[in-house]
Amino acid sequence: MSNLESLIQTKNKSVLELKNITKEYQDNKSRVKTKHTVINNLNLNIKDGEFVTIVGPSGCGKSTLLNLVAGLDQTFGGSIQVDDKPLALSPSTDRVVVFQEGALFPWLTVYGNIEFGLAIGKVPKKQRNEKVKKLIEMIQLTNFTNAYIHQLSGGMKQRVAIARALALDPKILLMDEPFAALDVQTKRMLYSHLLRIHDETKKTILFVTHNIHEAVALGDRVIIMSPKLANIKKEISVNIPRPRSIDHPFVETITKEIISESDGLSIKNGLIGIDPKNKDQENDNSTTTF
Repeated sequence: MSNLESLIQTKNKSVLELKNITKEYQDNKSRVKTKHTVINNLNLNIKDGEFVTIVGPSGCGKSTLLNLVAGLDQTFGGSIQVDDKPLALSPSTDRVVVFQEGALFPWLTVYGNIEFGLAIGKVPKKQRNEKVKKLIEMIQLTNFTNAYIHQLSGGMKQRVAIARALALDPKILLMDEPFAALDVQTKRMLYSHLLRIHDETKKTILFVTHNIHEAVALGDRVIIMSPKLANIKKEISVNIPRPRSIDHPFVETITKEIISESDGLSIKNGLIGIDPKNKDQENDNSTTTF
């Protein structure tokens, strides 16, 4: 095989493959025990280095799907493979999650939080120091190296959470609405930071959101989840070159295209929810929040 053929094969290789994924919950509140299907026969392939965003209304199963990939939930039907190998049914450093709340340790500094996983993994001190310093430079918080978490803004905290995840050198970075609690200006800044980090690290990223503009601005592909018996409603390729500007005119164009074709979904302020007029959907208040 030539070097060119090898490069093409590597570029097109699926790093994450989900086949016929079904997830059910037991409803123990009713007298008659029933099962509630959250994800129904879902299939998805993600290539090495690809940035895939999953968008859908609250309650559609997108965060549940992320938990399955992370190994946080081990009861499901179907199969998940990472690098053509069955998923280890437990949390692993090859798949690391960044949550909406960074879950940082308040008693540790920025340096200490990023170093934590490396120290637990018994990485030599010199190697840890080099890696942590490099990551702090990457997230542009060098002047806050010795700051404690309470001294940081919300955007800074999320940058530290991203750096802490990257310190473990995961194969796949899983992000569960990491910017949802931030104001618009801070979100825009973090979009630029995350796009730059993705360009530098070439990590595979699976990013969950209910913000359509966010999904388009960041992703190579946007996966739109259906609201009932969750599956993939539609898949849209975002052919905007990288390095990417969040102000590229195609971001707005593609966002409007998704909104115009959002049959059965309600769009409010750029967020996606269930259309209450759609009679085929369940009357569940938890799925109509924005």
